[in-house]
Amino acid sequence: MNVENLDKARERVPSIPVLINMVSKRVRQLNAGMRPYVKPSSPNEDKLDIALREIAEGKLIAEIDFESASAAAEKAQS
Repeated sequence: MNVENLDKARERVPSIPVLINMVSKRVRQLNAGMRPYVKPSSPNEDKLDIALREIAEGKLIAEIDFESASAAAEKAQS
């Protein structure tokens, strides 16, 4: 894993749990055959590094549904 890509991605997505979910979902998509949104720097570039670069370059964003998140939190508390 390229630490520089990780640091840049963490600047875009400061929430570690959200970043982990974004990267893991994108790596699964890349492994399933989806095309990357950035040009791989080499033919053997790791899918994790591609996903991190996509996030760092702003090609992927996270949409958070705060209403659903607060409803789930309230349900968990009761």
